[in-house]
Amino acid sequence: MRSHISLSRRERTMRTFSRLILAVVLAIATNAFAQMPESSKEVPLWPAGAPGALGNQPEDRPSITLYALEPARQPRTAVVVCPGGGYTVLAMDHEGKQVAEWLNSLGISAFVLKYRLGPRYHYPNQLLDAKRALRYVRANASRFGIAPDRIGIMGFSAGGHLASMLATHFDSGDPKAPDPIDHMSSRPDFAVLVYPVISCSEWFAHAWSCKQLLGEHPDPKLAEIVSSDKQVTSQTPPAFLFHTTDDDAVPPENSVYFYLALRKAHVPGELHIFEHGKHGVGLAPDDPILHTWPELLANWFRLRGLIPSAHPVAKKPSASEAGRSR
Repeated sequence: MRSHISLSRRERTMRTFSRLILAVVLAIATNAFAQMPESSKEVPLWPAGAPGALGNQPEDRPSITLYALEPARQPRTAVVVCPGGGYTVLAMDHEGKQVAEWLNSLGISAFVLKYRLGPRYHYPNQLLDAKRALRYVRANASRFGIAPDRIGIMGFSAGGHLASMLATHFDSGDPKAPDPIDHMSSRPDFAVLVYPVISCSEWFAHAWSCKQLLGEHPDPKLAEIVSSDKQVTSQTPPAFLFHTTDDDAVPPENSVYFYLALRKAHVPGELHIFEHGKHGVGLAPDDPILHTWPELLANWFRLRGLIPSAHPVAKKPSASEAGRSR
C-alpha cells in the first residue's frame, strides 16, 4: 500500500512539474509572439477599387503589407516603404521585406507599399497610391500604437522618386470626404531617399523611370513638376539621403540636387555619398563598406527623436555645478 501511495505522489509531483514547464514555455512563446509584427498581411488601399483603376487584376490593386509591431508604452515611429524597380517592377524583397524587418529591429513599424506601375499606369496614379498609404497609416495610428506625427516615407531608386514626390506634393486631406481615411494629411514627417531618382528634366535624369512614369513624350512642364529637387519648399519634411559615386544607373547628382534644394529652403537634411558601390544594393548586408549606411540612418533616427537613443546625450553642467567640480 505504501508503494502505491508513494507512486501516486510521485505522479502528482511529475504532473505538477510538467504543468509548470508548460506554463513557462507558453509564457515565453506568448511574449515572443507579442513582439512579432502583424506581418505578411496585405491590405488593399482602396477595397472597392482604386481611383483610375483600369481593371481588377493584382496590378490594378495597390496595397500595403503590414509589418506593424505590437503597441508599446510609448507610441512608435512608422515608415511607409516604397521598393524600387524603374516604375515597371517592384523589388519587394531586398527593398521591401528586408527593409521592413530591419526597421522592426529598431522598434519602428513598417508598411511596404505595392504601387501601380508603368506602362499601364502613369502619373499621378503612383502618387495617389503613396498618399493613400500615408493616410491609411495615420488614420490607423491608434490601432497600431503609432505616433501620428512620426510617420515617414522611405524609397529606393524609382521608389525613392515616389517618396520624394510625396515629400513635395502632399496635401492636408479633405475633411468633407465620405471616406475618413481621406480626412488625413498625406504629409510625411520625414523622408529617407536611397539612391533615389529625383529629376525628370535634367541631364542626370533616369530616362527609363521617367518614361514609365510619364509616357513617351511628356510635356516639359509635367517633367518639371515631377522633378522633386525643383519642388522643395520650407514645408518639405527633413530628409536623409544615401547614394554612391559609382552609381551608373541613377547618378548621385539626383541626391545632391535634392540636398541642395533642402539647404536653400532651410530644411534639415543629411546626405551620405559613398565612393564605391553599385545601384540597387538595398541594405547592402554583404558589402564590407556599404553595410554601414543603415547604421548612419539609425543614428539620424536617434538624432531626430524617432527612436530612443542608445547613448543619451550627457547633460551639460550648470555654471554652479562646474564651479563645484573645480
